[in-house]
Amino acid sequence: MSEPLIRPIRAEDDAAVAVVIRDVMASFGATGPEYSSADPEVGAMSAAYAGARSAYFVLEDGGRVIGCGGIAPLAGAEPDVCELRKMYLLPAARGRGLGERMLHHCLDAARGRGYGRCYLETLSGMDAAQKLYAKAGFTKLAGPLGSSGHSGCNWHYLLEL
Repeated sequence: MSEPLIRPIRAEDDAAVAVVIRDVMASFGATGPEYSSADPEVGAMSAAYAGARSAYFVLEDGGRVIGCGGIAPLAGAEPDVCELRKMYLLPAARGRGLGERMLHHCLDAARGRGYGRCYLETLSGMDAAQKLYAKAGFTKLAGPLGSSGHSGCNWHYLLEL
């Protein structure tokens, strides 16, 4: 069995990525316009992250997309701040160190695009994700930074890159 691969998203991945995002968010009860799963970009992630300061990746195992994640400029923030966006893994991918691999891949992409800080939002119940972020050095903030548009998220973190 080969090791799962992290690679840039392609247009043919869009439908599978949308399923991952929507399924994971629904499993945590995070449905509705205040969550990232309702963002219009979810159906066309490859186009949404095609900009020079953005990057989006899929985690592929045996030809199947089992996770995803990326970075993009944080709306309403200083130009050196990116946002870790829509990083989700299907249940079968969890507990294997793949989330940590994806996180570091995204952070490396942020550094390579000149960002000095990385912001993220998550929600109560995503305990494993919060542990991962703390382990990576993210600091919990008292409230949101910038304008992500995701008012349903109640945990906010920042990492100096």
